Parts: sequence; structure tokens; C-alpha cells
Amino acid sequence: MTDHAATPETPDTPRKLRVLAAMSGGVDSAVAAARAHEAGHEVTGVHLALSQNPQSFRTGARGCCTLEDSRDARRAADVIGIPFYVWDLAERFREDVIEDFFAEYEAGRTPNPCLRCNEKIKFAALLDRALALGFDAVCTGHYAVIVDSPAGRELHRSADHGKDQSYVLGVLDADQLAHALFPLGADTKDAVREEAERRGLAVARKPDSHDICFIADGDTQAFLATRLGKTPGDIVDADGAKIGEHEGAYAYTVGQRKGLRIGTPAADGKPRYVLDISPVTNTVTVGPAEALNVSELTGIRPRWCGEAPTGVLECTAQVRAHGDEYPAVAEIAEDGASVRVRLREPMRGVARGQAVVLYVGTRVVGSATIDATVRAEAGAGAA
Repeated sequence: MTDHAATPETPDTPRKLRVLAAMSGGVDSAVAAARAHEAGHEVTGVHLALSQNPQSFRTGARGCCTLEDSRDARRAADVIGIPFYVWDLAERFREDVIEDFFAEYEAGRTPNPCLRCNEKIKFAALLDRALALGFDAVCTGHYAVIVDSPAGRELHRSADHGKDQSYVLGVLDADQLAHALFPLGADTKDAVREEAERRGLAVARKPDSHDICFIADGDTQAFLATRLGKTPGDIVDADGAKIGEHEGAYAYTVGQRKGLRIGTPAADGKPRYVLDISPVTNTVTVGPAEALNVSELTGIRPRWCGEAPTGVLECTAQVRAHGDEYPAVAEIAEDGASVRVRLREPMRGVARGQAVVLYVGTRVVGSATIDATVRAEAGAGAA
């Protein structure tokens, strides 16, 4: 098995690393740890306790953050034959991921908590602690490929595009990539499950994790209401006319169609979608599908997976974990604080707070948080 994430080395003198394997309790991280161990590295498994009340996280073999997952991770480490520990990062997770989640929705933005967890927890808090303890790298079960090129380390898409997780890793910078191992990048999920069975890992057929780990029942709106409460406001059309009411603008996201609770049908009889959310006026604006098309977006707080690009970059842009790529031209601000992405064809339903990840071929160039969009002109076509 080829480790596409190995650190630079010559064929004749492979380097033995001290590797900290982040083991979620799922099949992917278990096989990744097993491969790192089989490659001759000194591997230690660690499960991250991310909830101050683990029973409140999603259960039922979710493969992420529950007590059940911790036990599955420990059993996998025993089978592999590596030391195993549980590290409590619940307070850091609450501050950097859950509090950020609340704040973003309250501000009318749509965050991606999995992406934030990778940035702030797995490749910041965990990696910092690992390096302080003398480890060389953190190993995870993400489906992505690291390539060592003359220009430095590069992050690339997984060979299995259906499982590719490079989007949620687009927040990693060059220093973090330098200490990352992704042993599964060249494989399919089916191949990983078959390997897990051959290795005798009980998690071989464990279901994949889905949705948001810290929302136990999957009801995001109800979860937000526990913190943000009910804040009634108006639902308006594109002309500003009131056509309905809501109990909290935070419960909506751009592009949403269902659950709008609008009593008055549109004049043309067509469905209406959320076009904008204004926390200042506490209004939700709805309109036709074609009004969701955007031709340009601005990203702030860019993070580059390697040397920061300058000037103008021909690339593709992606705004969802398993969304489509769109041909684009990215213009990086002179001060490096923002990036303007002009799309060569309209993209539909882009929300502030989402991450835009830029690619050149299969290589991840970097990411930024979407702060503003420009609506495509009428007749420009659908995304």
C-alpha cells in the first residue's frame, strides 16, 4: 500500500516517524492508523473527547464523537497493536466550533462546522499538542492526497471523487500540511472497508458519520433556538413586500425552499427560495430560483495550502463539500486580506459564511470565507 502522504524521503532511506493517529471510531481513521503502523512508523492512537456531555452527541454508530465511538477506536487500536489515549478537547471544541456556529448563524451566515473543526481542532489544537510531545505528524482518515513537489507540499483531491474530502481540508496552511498524513487518498471507500475486514477491525461495516456531530437529533433549527431563542420577523419578497413571518432569521439559509411557511403563492405559481437573510432588520427575503444565480463572490480571511498566490489566478471554485467545480478567475488583493472570485458561469445558492475552495486541476490552492456575492444578470443562465 502506498502512503501518498509520506514526508519527503529517498527510496533507499525511508524515515521512521512518530505519528499521532486521530481515531474517530470509524473505519477510515482505523485503516489509516493501521497503514501508518504497517509502514514502520511509531504510531500512537488518540480519540478526541469533544463533548462535555458525550451522550448529547449523535449516537448509533455515527463514527465521530460519542462514547460508543471512543470504545470502537480503542478496540481498533488494540487490534492494530498501538498505544491508545483519549484526549479531552471539549472546551476548545465548544469555543472554536460550537460557539462559532452560533455566532455565524446569528449574523446571518451559514458556517461549515466540519471545516472549522479541521482548522481549529484536528490541525491546530491536536497538532500543536502532538508537536509539543515530540510527534512528527498527525494521521487522519481523510480522503485526500499530499504530493511532495519541487515547490513544496501540495494538497490534492482524492482518487475517489465521490468520497473526496479535500474541500474540508482547504483551510490547512503549509505548516499544517508539513505535519499531516492522509494514507487513504489513493483508495475508494469500498477498498478501505474490505481492508478493514481483512485486518479484523470490527468497524469495517460501521456506517459513515453524517450531519453535524454536536446536534443529537439532526434538527439544526431547534438546536439554534435553544441558544438564540425566538426572534419573530418578516418574510418579504424581492420588492420588500411582507408575505409571511418567521420565528428567527437564523433558521434559514440562502437557497432554502422548504419550510418557508408562506401562505401567499407567487404570482407565477413557481416555488420561492431564500435569497437573503438580514440580521439587522431581522428579515428573510425570498424570490424565484433564477435570482439565486451569482456571478462573483468575495472571500475574506484566505488560507493558502502552500505559498500564497498573488495577482490573478485561473482556477475552479467549489463552495460545498461535495458540490460542483466552476471555472473562475481569482484576484488576490494586494494586502492579501481578501480574494475576488469571478465565475465564468453562474453559481446558484451561495451563502455568506460558506467557504470557497480554489483548485488548479486536482491541487487545492486555498480557501476563503465568503463575505459577499454579486447576483448574475438576468438571462445569464443557471448554474
